[in-house]
Amino acid sequence: MPSRSDQTRQRVIEAAIGLLTRGGRDAVTTRAVAEAAGLQPPAIYRLFGDKDGLLDAVAEHGFASFLAAKHVDPDPADPVQDLRDGWDLAVEFGLANPALFTLMYTEPARTDSAAFKAGMEILMGRMRRLAAGGWLRVDEELGAQIIHATARGAVLTWLSQPEDRRDPALFTTLRESMVAAVTNERPAVRDASPRGAARALRAALPEQTVLSDAERLLLDEWLKRLADAG
Repeated sequence: MPSRSDQTRQRVIEAAIGLLTRGGRDAVTTRAVAEAAGLQPPAIYRLFGDKDGLLDAVAEHGFASFLAAKHVDPDPADPVQDLRDGWDLAVEFGLANPALFTLMYTEPARTDSAAFKAGMEILMGRMRRLAAGGWLRVDEELGAQIIHATARGAVLTWLSQPEDRRDPALFTTLRESMVAAVTNERPAVRDASPRGAARALRAALPEQTVLSDAERLLLDEWLKRLADAG
């Protein structure tokens, strides 16, 4: 059962999110949050340090909520469609929580969030499955960056536009451009592509136990060179 302090902290975060949703970031003042939460302003400083600490806690709550909404299929029938579904989920969360999403993703420091890192681990798992199946066109880390950047950019671009200029085709076009940039039309391993085979083998390498740590590191370096070769 949450402690009284934890319950108070959660009440303050929810009050801040309510103000953020209704009035934007400028509406989130320590005095306004304290009043909405039924507290005195000094309580905010005791719990969060200052306004920036409060906003960090609100962003962390947002990342945790997004993480809870993610569906993780360890063995999807169609890993490329699974990629699309994950991208769509990120966009849907952003559109449903515009002010919170903007707070979460417009300051690089927010990416220190534990929930953000856990979400990126889920994304890297998708990259690993794509690589192991020969679907991945680019390096796993680059693929994850492209996916994250296009989903975040799509939402922030949409929110920045006047309502009469918002075109839903933005999302479909960006998603399919992302898929084309990150994945092959057919698994490269089946085509005997050295680059595709190297990516697939590199993805499976951490699970191998017949090699020593030094041998795995050396083979990983060789496979990366093959995967990145022209």
